[in-house]
Amino acid sequence: MLGGLSISNLATVTSVELELRNGMVVLTGETGAGKSILIDALSLALGAKTDKRMIRHGEQRAEVSASFQIDADMPIGAWLREHELDADDECILRRVLNQNGRSRAFINGSPVPQKILQQAGGLLVAVHGQHAHQSLIRGSHQRHLLDRFGGHTRLTAQVEHLYREIQTTRAELEEKLAAAQERLARRDLLNYQIGELEALELDENEWRRLDTEQTRLSSTDRLRSGSAAILDALKGENASLHGLLAAKLGQLDELAAADLNLGEPRELLESALIQIEECATGLRHYLDGLNLDPQRLDEVEQRLGVLLDMARKYRVKPEELNRHLGELQRELANLEQEDSSAKQLQDRLATLEQEYAANTQKLTKKRRAAARRLAASVTDFMQTLAMQGGLFDIRLGQAPAGPGGMDKIEFLVNANPGQPLEPLGAVASGGELSRISLAIQTATAGCDDIPTLIFDEVDVGIGGGTASIVGGLLRKLASKRQVICITHLPQVATFGEQHLAVTKSSSDGQTSTGIQPLDAKRRIEELARMLGGAKISEKTRDNARELLRQAATSGDSG
Repeated sequence: MLGGLSISNLATVTSVELELRNGMVVLTGETGAGKSILIDALSLALGAKTDKRMIRHGEQRAEVSASFQIDADMPIGAWLREHELDADDECILRRVLNQNGRSRAFINGSPVPQKILQQAGGLLVAVHGQHAHQSLIRGSHQRHLLDRFGGHTRLTAQVEHLYREIQTTRAELEEKLAAAQERLARRDLLNYQIGELEALELDENEWRRLDTEQTRLSSTDRLRSGSAAILDALKGENASLHGLLAAKLGQLDELAAADLNLGEPRELLESALIQIEECATGLRHYLDGLNLDPQRLDEVEQRLGVLLDMARKYRVKPEELNRHLGELQRELANLEQEDSSAKQLQDRLATLEQEYAANTQKLTKKRRAAARRLAASVTDFMQTLAMQGGLFDIRLGQAPAGPGGMDKIEFLVNANPGQPLEPLGAVASGGELSRISLAIQTATAGCDDIPTLIFDEVDVGIGGGTASIVGGLLRKLASKRQVICITHLPQVATFGEQHLAVTKSSSDGQTSTGIQPLDAKRRIEELARMLGGAKISEKTRDNARELLRQAATSGDSG
């Protein structure tokens, strides 16, 4: 519940410190005193949009702080723990407005974005304003109220999630299908090109190997004549290098016999002769195996020509044909994977649509049951709000698939016996609409876990005995949670368990608004003012006391 509210330099408020109790809290004051200041201040603390003009004239900043007592099992408790903002059994929302900068928001002392503050505020306070009936005529709001009353929160969230997933999946699938023809043409081209390159049966490094072989085959004559000439020079029948060195080795043998220092030169010369012999042997073997093969040369040149033509066709180097084939194969695999992905999207879309249909059918069934209960409850409240014989009903019709399901929900009302049911927005009387709005709000206000409910002059257009009934309804509601009621009716105010009064004063040309808790004596004076206006007589005081007695008796009996 809202335990404390601190307001500083906001509008006409200089400084207000309030301690609020559980149960029903009423706020009253003269017309123009500024009763709405509490709503404005609390709305800021809950994350409403700010305006620098809300800062009191002449001040640089305004500040609002709202302190709530919470239980660990409340949704707000879990939310605070999830966001690492928990602080035992307390939640303090604080908002600071500056003339020369943006507003700042805090939860339990930690700075947070406005959106986070709004999320926390939505779990702590629900405001039922005097103009709530304006939103009640909207189908989306009627659906929200029915779902909240029926406890369909998880199911509606699941339906909305499935709808969003369907929309996203369908858009992705349409994008893929739109490119299907282009992919099909590209895939056919890739299959042809891959087949053409695979038909070549390319070997790794084939181009380099064939190019080397072609160079060798085309140079056979030159290789043969050149190798033969070298062999003849090394070890021919006529004068050869081998014969000359052999003769010189013999001479060196004789000289080495006379001087052992010539031993090393002799060994080197002998080694040279051996290497020449080995070179000559190698050249003989090479010449024996070197045969001119015109057929093989023709085969190699034809193969090289094919590879070169193909390389030109695909605008790559001949040695890159194998790599290009691999690239084409990978591209084809990716296209086939996209086709597979489209099939998976189709399957997923079908599954999502089936799940959506099943969940919306379940939701429709639950909504019909909740509609009957809510209609009966609101009808009962209407009887107590001077609308005897009035009827309230909820019609469910078929609607196009959407995030809220497939139900068109319409609130219908018959405020006077004998008249047909009409859409809520067609009710002519503002007073009737206000009372029906109050009946709906009262019937649905206890359907969630929000600990504090604020009713901002929802009793407009109600008076006399009906006002006492309204007060009793709010008092009964306050037995389950904190109810703060801003009212101009003394019959409603008497049901409050705590009474706050808004006052306005002027000094030195400045207007100030204050909010004061009333003791028993001052409460009588405030109720007498509300009953009798500016001139308060003892009779109006007695009337105020009687209203309090009746409210107390009614509350005890309730």
